[in-house]
Amino acid sequence: MKVPHTELSTEALRGIIEEFITREGTEYGARDYSLEEKVLQVMSQLERGDVIIDYDPDSGTCNLLQKHPAGSGPESVAVAGDDEQATE
Repeated sequence: MKVPHTELSTEALRGIIEEFITREGTEYGARDYSLEEKVLQVMSQLERGDVIIDYDPDSGTCNLLQKHPAGSGPESVAVAGDDEQATE
């Protein structure tokens, strides 16, 4: 179920983003990014509509998915440090 980021409190939205970013806890990019930098990158992706928040009521969890053009399915978001293609 898609959850509009604009309908969440600032605290709830930041909590979802931080939890998503820290799931793996490893860096793979050429540069280390701080948690704050990663949060700002994901916020920017949400505001542009490049990323959506998906809530799974069965598990009670949220996931951030990259929005794709019609006909292709969503996939997990790349955060800077995860790959060199991350935006911003």
